[in-house]
Amino acid sequence: MKKIALASLLLLAVLPLKAGKIVTDSLYSSILSETVKYNVYLPDGFADSGKTYPVVYLLHGLSGDYTDWVKRGSMKLVADELIGTGEAVPMVIIMPNAGGPDVHNTWNGYFNMPGWNYEDFFFRELLPSAEKKYRCGGSKGLRAIMGLSMGGGGSVVYSQRHPNLFSSCYAMSAWLDNKEGELRRKVDTVDKLYYVRESVIEHSALDFLRDASEETLEEMRSVAWFIDCGDDDFLVKLNMDFHLLMKEKKVHSELRIRNGVHNWEYWHLALRLALPFASRNYSR
Repeated sequence: MKKIALASLLLLAVLPLKAGKIVTDSLYSSILSETVKYNVYLPDGFADSGKTYPVVYLLHGLSGDYTDWVKRGSMKLVADELIGTGEAVPMVIIMPNAGGPDVHNTWNGYFNMPGWNYEDFFFRELLPSAEKKYRCGGSKGLRAIMGLSMGGGGSVVYSQRHPNLFSSCYAMSAWLDNKEGELRRKVDTVDKLYYVRESVIEHSALDFLRDASEETLEEMRSVAWFIDCGDDDFLVKLNMDFHLLMKEKKVHSELRIRNGVHNWEYWHLALRLALPFASRNYSR
């Protein structure tokens, strides 16, 4: 019996992992007047299945770009493993570009601001184009959004402002406001970093929640919310305040404060929780 069990384990070890594929694509935006690149994860069997898949929009952080989740977050490995074990359903994952490392001279951010109407681009151009091309999403029940830091804040605000479009939102170390402490450092130059900082104030997730009507709160209750932040992250208080305000407003959200800081080790592990969370909250 022991020999049979050992042989079975050895067989599993040498079986090829069903692996997805990363595709790099681009879309010319008439709203932004430039071509925007994005990475797409396509699950194993996508090409031959002909079916429509659920989709996750996976957003990067400030000074990052569309390659971060693949190169630094090992998202393909995580997605392959979770789909392979059945912890996550086969899904398409779209990672759009919304920035770059030269934050003073490159536009960063997911919100509309002077010269950079990214939210309009996301919903009017990227979302319909990518979902049609890659046979995914098409409805609230088959669409989720998540991201880290700036992308975590973008995920929350998009879900607040468009709750009819997302079944779930998973925010990692989310940049939810920009009014105080380390986040509100004096800016001497009005450059592109200045505008993204101001846009986070104007799109404060906490202010939105405080001012929301009961009708808006009821729409938000149709989204599954998950807030995940490290205990030593400089954004932890903002994330905890947001969760407590959600409780006060009777909008259910899950909160995890795990050991960690604002780095890729934390977000790599967060993704292992995020993809199953999205999977549990899809619906046809």
